[in-house]
Amino acid sequence: MTEQGGGGTPGTAGPATRVVVADDQTVVREGIVMLLGLLPGIEVVGAAADGEEAVRLVAELAPDVVLMDLRMPRCDGVAATRRIRAEHPGTDVVVLTTYADDDSLFPALQAGARGYLTKDAGAEEIARAIADVRAGAAGLSPQVQLRLLERFSAPPGTAAPSGSAAPAPDPAHPATTRGTPHPAAGPSTPPSSGPATPAGAAAAAGPAFQPGALPDGLTVREAEVLALIADGLSNAEIAAALFVSPATVKTHINNLFAKTAVRDRAQAVSYAFRHGISRSSRAD
Repeated sequence: MTEQGGGGTPGTAGPATRVVVADDQTVVREGIVMLLGLLPGIEVVGAAADGEEAVRLVAELAPDVVLMDLRMPRCDGVAATRRIRAEHPGTDVVVLTTYADDDSLFPALQAGARGYLTKDAGAEEIARAIADVRAGAAGLSPQVQLRLLERFSAPPGTAAPSGSAAPAPDPAHPATTRGTPHPAAGPSTPPSSGPATPAGAAAAAGPAFQPGALPDGLTVREAEVLALIADGLSNAEIAAALFVSPATVKTHINNLFAKTAVRDRAQAVSYAFRHGISRSSRAD
C-alpha cells in the first residue's frame, strides 16, 4: 500500500528523503508511518506488511530508504534486504526491529542493511539513522555499535560459531567494553575438561549444543539461555554467565519462548528437561 506523509521539508534544505516502512504488525506499521510523517525532511511513500510487498514497493516507488522489520511472513526482513540491495542498490535499508541478538543483527548487516535500530528508538534516533545512511554512513544504535566492537575486538580464537552469539562483556559496565572482557565480569574459569568453545559458561559447563540437534529451530545461544533458566538462574545471572547484557538475555528468552510455545519460566524448565536442554538432564 502507498502512504503519504511528511511531504514538506521544514527546516531542511533539498528534497525530502522518501521512505517505505515494512512491518507485519498493523498497529506498529501505522504508528511508524505516523511518527515519520511528523518529522521534517522525511516523506513516507509506502507501507508494506511483509518483505515480499516491501520488495515490490521498492521496485515501484524507488524510495531512498526502507525501514525494515525482520520477523515478517512470506519473506522476512533479511531476505527482503538482500533482494533490495541486489536489485535496487540506490535504496538503503535501515532495520527497525524488536530483536538485538547476534542471530538477528549479523545476518541483517551481511544482507546489506546500512542501519540497525531496535523499536525502543525514539523519533530523533530514527531520523538520525535515516540521515546517516543517506549521507553514506552507517545508521547504527549505540548498543549495536558496542556489540560490533565487542565482536571484532575479541581475542583470536573466540569468534562466535555460525548462528550463535560471541561472548561479550556486559555493556552496562563501560570499563569492560573496550578490548578483551574483564576477567571479573563472569564466573570462574571452567574445568579444563570442558569444551574449548566460545559458546560461554553454559556450554563450558557441559556438552556443547549442536545447532542441527536442537528442537523447534532453537539457536545454540537460545539453548544455552534455556539451560541456565532450567538451572534456576535469573536474567542478571544468565547475563553475567554469558558475558552479555540483561537486555540481550531478555531478547533470547522472548525468542525461545516464541519458538517453543511456552508461556513462563516453569514451562520453559519443563521443556528443557523433556528435550535434554539442561546440564543435569544431559549429564544423566
